[in-house]
Amino acid sequence: MKTMKYNTVVVGAGPGGYPCAIRLGQLGVNTLCIEKKSWGGVCLNVGCIPSKALITAGKRMEEIRSADAMGITVGEPSIDMVKLQEWKQGIVSKLTGGVAHLLKANNVDTLVGSATFTGPKSLEVETDDGPVKVECENLVIATGSRPIQIPGFDYADARVCDSTKALDLSEVPGRVVVIGGGYIGLELGQMLRKVGSEVTVVEMADDIMPGFDADVVKLLNRKLKKSGIKVHTNTAAKGWEEADDGAIVKVEGPKGAVEIPADVILVTVGRRPNSEGLDATGVEIGPHGQVVVDTQLKTNVPGVYAIGDVAEGLMLAHKASHDGEIAAEVIAGHSAHNDAKTVPAVVFTDPEIATAGMMEHEAKAEGYDVKVGKMPFSALGRALTTNATDGFFKVVLDAEDDRVLGVAICGPHASDLISECALAVEMDAEAMDIGLTIHPHPTLGEGVMEAAKAAIGQAIHVVNR
Repeated sequence: MKTMKYNTVVVGAGPGGYPCAIRLGQLGVNTLCIEKKSWGGVCLNVGCIPSKALITAGKRMEEIRSADAMGITVGEPSIDMVKLQEWKQGIVSKLTGGVAHLLKANNVDTLVGSATFTGPKSLEVETDDGPVKVECENLVIATGSRPIQIPGFDYADARVCDSTKALDLSEVPGRVVVIGGGYIGLELGQMLRKVGSEVTVVEMADDIMPGFDADVVKLLNRKLKKSGIKVHTNTAAKGWEEADDGAIVKVEGPKGAVEIPADVILVTVGRRPNSEGLDATGVEIGPHGQVVVDTQLKTNVPGVYAIGDVAEGLMLAHKASHDGEIAAEVIAGHSAHNDAKTVPAVVFTDPEIATAGMMEHEAKAEGYDVKVGKMPFSALGRALTTNATDGFFKVVLDAEDDRVLGVAICGPHASDLISECALAVEMDAEAMDIGLTIHPHPTLGEGVMEAAKAAIGQAIHVVNR
């Protein structure tokens, strides 16, 4: 059997693995990146990118339906799901091809195959050309995560979808039951509603989006109701059975047992780390199945690192990329640490949600006396000119020194607006650092400035409380 030897081997080429390998290549480290199936991992192939492509298509349809408010008259839009899938796949192919090109351009060797760990720094990789042994001085585990499966709902069944299967639908399902009212379920559920499906959401917790700001959840609930999406909270999915006209999903909630008809059942109850099969490496696995790491992404085994979803922390693509670059710096001998104060979160629901730092309830739970400033999108001229006014900006300050503890944005383009807020949290900015920064007009970004000033009673375009 052929044996390949490298200074560093990165197992997994997702949003954590491939940036790690590229940075290693830039730093002159002899590196091999192993990927089981698709360059870019879940994010580029069956996660972030394809889902946002479909969500954008749904949003376009809704914009067309409401265009008459601007004096633009068009007929009821229709959607060709096959053509939409072809467009989506074109985007994915372009990006995954770009990853392979970047790895090569940065002198990183690549290998496609299924890796089995045989020791802390040795693997056996099953490739199309047969098995290959790989040995290294440093190992980076970047094996990612996968959707959680719940009893009674087998993803092997044609009617039951995880997020991956839901992104490949070739026709619009008539009735969809979404099990799980978190960000994945609501993103995909709203997208399907916009293209014509009847959607019902089943959530075990007291409300949708557990852990999010109460004002955000209130606004999102209002939007779901307005769009015709039914929501069952405090409700557990018990199973399903085939009927004459599709499936019947059996749930149990405050009103007892309820049966909900469905053509497609979408299960989105979270993700679990792909940490099985790591016994041979000797790394410590935490209580939630993630590999235990320090601020340099080092495990308990010298020379072995873990990054992204498989490592401790939030399961977010941008967190994985940050992990990967830090691990690369450490392996190359640099004094790098993951000391980020915040990992911003973005939810591509309608309206979009984005947070950086602590939300109001989190800051209070940490014992802070807080000041809060809010600015509605409806008071922004630019929001009015785009006919998208649902939502608000909320800036949370430490009342002791007016330092920005966190920001929550719920509204159009929240995903694009949150980066300024993340910087404010990272640099310990005070409210007036934002308030005295001239923001261009007319823009949505002015809302961040106004909310920061509102928190200290100096807003101009909203009544100060």
